[in-house]
Amino acid sequence: MTIRTMIAGFPRIGENRELKKQLESYWSNKTTFEELENVARKLRKKHWLEQKNRGIDFISSNDFSYYDNMLDTAVMLNAIPTRFRNIKDNAERYFAMARGNATAVAMEMTKWFNTNYHYIVPELDDSIEFQLNPEKIINEYQEAKEIGIKTKINIIGPITFIGLSRITNGKDPFVYFDNVLSIYKELLVKLEKLDDSLFIQFDEPILVKNPTEKQLSLARNTYEELALVNKNIKIFVNTYFEHACEAVKELSKTPIWGIGLDFVYGKKNLDCLDHIKDKMLIAGIVDGRNIWITDFGQALNILNKISEKVPKEQIIVSTSCSLLHIPYSTKNEPESEIKSWMAFALEKVEEVSFLGRVFHGSNLSDEDKKILEQRRNILTARRKSERVTNRDVSNRVKNNRLGFREGEFDERIRVQKEKLGLPPLPTTTIGSFPQTPEIRKLRTDLRNNRITWGEYESGIKKYIDDCISFQESIGLDVLVHGEPERSDMVEYFAVLLDGFHITKNGWVQSYGSRCVKPPVIYGDITRPQPMTVKWITYAQSKTQKIVKGILTGPVTMINWSFVRNDVPHSVIAKQIALALADEINDLQNAGIKIIQVDEAAFKEGYPLRKENISEYEQWAVDSFNLAVSTAKKETQIHTHMCYSEFSDIIKTIEKMEADVITIETARSGNRLLKIFRDTDYKKEIGPGVYDVHSPRVPSINEFKDQIKERLQVVKKSKMWINPDCGLKTRKWEEVKPALKNMVQATFEVRKAVAEYR
Repeated sequence: MTIRTMIAGFPRIGENRELKKQLESYWSNKTTFEELENVARKLRKKHWLEQKNRGIDFISSNDFSYYDNMLDTAVMLNAIPTRFRNIKDNAERYFAMARGNATAVAMEMTKWFNTNYHYIVPELDDSIEFQLNPEKIINEYQEAKEIGIKTKINIIGPITFIGLSRITNGKDPFVYFDNVLSIYKELLVKLEKLDDSLFIQFDEPILVKNPTEKQLSLARNTYEELALVNKNIKIFVNTYFEHACEAVKELSKTPIWGIGLDFVYGKKNLDCLDHIKDKMLIAGIVDGRNIWITDFGQALNILNKISEKVPKEQIIVSTSCSLLHIPYSTKNEPESEIKSWMAFALEKVEEVSFLGRVFHGSNLSDEDKKILEQRRNILTARRKSERVTNRDVSNRVKNNRLGFREGEFDERIRVQKEKLGLPPLPTTTIGSFPQTPEIRKLRTDLRNNRITWGEYESGIKKYIDDCISFQESIGLDVLVHGEPERSDMVEYFAVLLDGFHITKNGWVQSYGSRCVKPPVIYGDITRPQPMTVKWITYAQSKTQKIVKGILTGPVTMINWSFVRNDVPHSVIAKQIALALADEINDLQNAGIKIIQVDEAAFKEGYPLRKENISEYEQWAVDSFNLAVSTAKKETQIHTHMCYSEFSDIIKTIEKMEADVITIETARSGNRLLKIFRDTDYKKEIGPGVYDVHSPRVPSINEFKDQIKERLQVVKKSKMWINPDCGLKTRKWEEVKPALKNMVQATFEVRKAVAEYR
């Protein structure tokens, strides 16, 4: 079998989000698990054939998941937390682990390295009885074999699995490594019966994150042992998102078949090619994380550089990482100049196929020469396009004179408390309320000219009226307008800012059935007119209580978009920040007293290598502070951050000129909060007490326990009470009782507030 091309992994949600729709139908008890399985089988078959028909040699199985591959790996190892073990039905238990149920809180969820994909965090303790459950892996391999495709099997490697797990008893996670490794060995023995030869891709992205000596030693010993289980099983270790030079040195000493390296985001991988020796090199040369077409000339130059150190016959052309992180295909996008600049998953597959053919071929065919010329012309047209560069924006960024906001924090918070007049433990929400089918239809009807703007506006105002009325009825202190006009917290602003492109069907899986449609930043960014003032001031006119304005911060706008690759992110962040500074000024001048600038993706944008962190922190903090620099001292600035371990960035967060930070802690309790106490964080904190990623409704007593637990760490004078995140993905029948219970619990805790600091 000659292998020249490989795809590291493929999106599983479906061309038209078929898996999402079937999952949600199953969760709503409208369809059976058997029906869900049928849809999944059809998707897998379609995705395998799409790759085969485009000439890919190495196609994956087991890159599919009903929810998440880390969760799948935990199930494979039987790493089932105690609270789920009494659930006998496998499917019910699997989804309860991810989403929670009436009696058990879901497992923690966090970002997959520096992407916007979320994984379920495995929980390990001494009660875990590791045992092998290989059925999913075996079944999917056999499915592919039945249609004539011999796949490589994708498996998350043991070092990454353990390294990303949470240990609930305080032990070193690697105390369980030998137990886990023995299951992996057992798996290989089981898999060897599937075929006369097998290829297994062990994903070990943790090895790009400044690996410790212990991890490097484990890498060498682990793959030494796994490679010797059966010589008919060809193992390669795949890394991505950064360079893995330290790990390459160790892995090269083992008898594994190959090593996968990312040459898009790990340029330094070029420096460690001397260690490849007799190994196959899976060269990640096509960007699996961004949607721009590949510069074939540049990619071939890099491949030729690689071939100076590694013989051509040992090089397999691949994507830099799984294509999970990009949409399915541009074929469903309307024709436009920008469409010609983009490549989604299927187009990336074609790029890998083309590069493999050209790189490994002896002579260029006339057709190949034509393709190369067309690609050069498209790239030249993009560089020269008037849509990309705006001199006024460049000049404003260059000549910007805005600095820090008015007043030091101690002065600001004193003025704000006097002006706002809020009670102890003020209650609020993060911003969005349920996106009902009616609201989605309203936006769709406007977009398709089925209703007038006046009809649309009436529908949005009716939603805002109901939203304000509900919040007042349950006694929330700081209200929001519910964001009915926003399909997405980034896309909404992207539509109103010049320099962004909105795709029609560019959906990407974020977690489970949750999909997002990241905007595309293709040019310089400007704000032609106010973006939120109309809706926020309308909501404020309907109540005597304070209504919060909600904006999305520059770092999150960048990290949750597909970003242009021709200028530094720091420049783009300044452009967005200046637009937001103008918006904040307009909001406060219109009478809005609290403005939340969400930086939900602040942590996920961190570089994976320590040596690159300070540069990121500098421009990330500077852009946030530039955005809020127009805020008066009496205007209270909030920010919201998701899924973040704050211990290593607390000093950076302190530099952000926000007055209140809200964070997700419902699944993690005080674990994430202790750093705020230990560093004597000066500003106010809203630690989430309601897990919005689960359909369950916590009781009043549960909320009271959550609040009291938080008060052990956060002073009552500094603490806000709020959900973990926005409520757009939940249903009203879940949200209404949950928020009512949250507010009632806060009232009851306030009565005893003297007990706390």
